[in-house]
Amino acid sequence: MAEQMTAVRLHADWNPKPEFKLGSKDIDKRQTYLGSLVWRNPELKIEKVAVPEAGPGEVVIELRQVGICGSDVHMAQPDDDGYIWYPGLTGFPCTLGHELSGVIVDVGSGTFNKATRKPYQVGDPVCVEEMVWCGVCQPCADGWPNHCEQLDEIGFNIDGGFTKYIKVPGKLCWSLDPLREQHSEEDVFRLGSMVEPTSVAYNALIERGGGIRAGDNAVVLGGGPIGMAGIAVLKKSGAAKVILSEPAAGRRELGKRMGADATIDPTQEDFTQRILELTRGQGAKIYLEATGLPTVVFPSIEQTIWEGSTLNSTVVIVARAEAKIPVTGEVFQVRRAHIVGAQGHSGHGTFPRVIECMASGMNVLPMMTKEISLSEVPDHIVALRTDRDECKISCHRPGDA
Repeated sequence: MAEQMTAVRLHADWNPKPEFKLGSKDIDKRQTYLGSLVWRNPELKIEKVAVPEAGPGEVVIELRQVGICGSDVHMAQPDDDGYIWYPGLTGFPCTLGHELSGVIVDVGSGTFNKATRKPYQVGDPVCVEEMVWCGVCQPCADGWPNHCEQLDEIGFNIDGGFTKYIKVPGKLCWSLDPLREQHSEEDVFRLGSMVEPTSVAYNALIERGGGIRAGDNAVVLGGGPIGMAGIAVLKKSGAAKVILSEPAAGRRELGKRMGADATIDPTQEDFTQRILELTRGQGAKIYLEATGLPTVVFPSIEQTIWEGSTLNSTVVIVARAEAKIPVTGEVFQVRRAHIVGAQGHSGHGTFPRVIECMASGMNVLPMMTKEISLSEVPDHIVALRTDRDECKISCHRPGDA
């Protein structure tokens, strides 16, 4: 019998809603790209699974730090009818956890450390892209791996990191050696686990949103981990003012520690009025929508674009939501504004750039507000449905259970 290890796994029932139609990329009773239309009665379980071995092109990583993502929360969260909240690619049962860092302990043939241009070695510290892109479909060939037509996602439809070891393609790994120059060994892995969510924010703001010029203003809506990482990326990019809109007082304070120049409580203040006051009537060049509440926030964003003096603003949608976006085309036409969607974190040199940003002073450690053991993961995934006091909760050395 193969050696066993403990893992946090999510089970759910395949019970499609009447409007769901099996798509070309779905697998009946196994996986779908429309999770919230299919999976019902999610249940978190702590189970034993087999320890993996590296095959050609693969490495096995002993995990040191694995963060809980909002996607983990929403995959395990039922709505009033029992269907999961998460609307995207999902396949259950599955070991959760995709914000990963650790040490390579087994190396298959044909792996390649992009930093050293040599094969990976046992003991190398790495973080991992969670999007397993194929490299041969049209989007991959065009340089858009985040939109791979044969996509798998670690911790979504293939086994993730809430366990001791994980097997991944070597092409998804990135060396954490640059972080060792300025950080302790434990902080190297803490930061390493936050490269993935920070890369989501970086991809949204820089790659999809077109970035900013030093001296531009920016607004982040939503003080979750992606919003917090977005604040850090924007300040590193030279933003004059980064303003965080967030109802929870604790997260507004955390936003300031992450670099926000000002914060707004949109439930108590007029969003448009405050943004214009803080920017001397300009508004912002870029708005990061990281709330997942488009019907709530878009009218205020639109009004601010209309009344502000800044032309050519961009609204970047990074939060996942099924809800339709209320938009007045005339506003975006007259103000020469844009709406773009952002998915993923792969390609475009995003991961190595984020690592170098961290190595050169971009500090995202404040957003890790709590560390837990593997056995505590299920309870904290459930608690994060309503807990706004914590930001990034991370599992430290999950192999210790």
